Amino acid sequence: MKKEKLKIIYEDKELLVVYKKSGLLTISSEKEKENTLFHKVYEYEKAKNKNNKVFIIHRLDKDTSGLIVFAKSEKTKRFMQDNWNTFTRKYIAVVTGKMNKKSDELISYLMETKTNLVYVTKNEKLGKKAITNYKVIGENKNYSLLDIDIKTGRKNQIRVQLSNINHPILGDKKYSKLKINPLSRLCLEAYFLKIIHPITKKEMDFVIPMNKDFINLCK
Repeated sequence: MKKEKLKIIYEDKELLVVYKKSGLLTISSEKEKENTLFHKVYEYEKAKNKNNKVFIIHRLDKDTSGLIVFAKSEKTKRFMQDNWNTFTRKYIAVVTGKMNKKSDELISYLMETKTNLVYVTKNEKLGKKAITNYKVIGENKNYSLLDIDIKTGRKNQIRVQLSNINHPILGDKKYSKLKINPLSRLCLEAYFLKIIHPITKKEMDFVIPMNKDFINLCK
């Protein structure tokens, strides 16, 4: 089986920004150890120099596609994680139905069950605060296309909060009961990142084109 080539968006001595396809784990699970984005990045770095290291900064859900940043040192990893919620992280998503509010800020508290299902709770002391901003940028009678800007990075945050307002993301098998899925995937992609470089301290933007399949579905 031919190995898929890494889709590298940007690289320097401190950072590696790559594109993760839908259906690929960011890091290993109990069932899957090697077919992960981290493993592919690790192999890429080791092929250049056996002493090279790579560190995970953040992750995307298995079925979410988009931009992921890796660090090449412990120091860079710490800086990026310490500042992660101050960076701009935008997603494009297709949700079911037409939104009553064309833009809104969703604020809720999330908890997780023992079976790894995240849900909204009214208990602010036990739940973790999640903030998601969205704007409708396309719609038809069946679907809405959202430009999403998250202010926190909770597990399954976007998926849970949109499902909670009865507009689940198309293709979400975990938080939606809808069986119809024209694109046969979770319609969520991380398309934009604005970060501060750990060494130069300069602002850096990383962007991929908005998903054409998502756009065409909502015309």
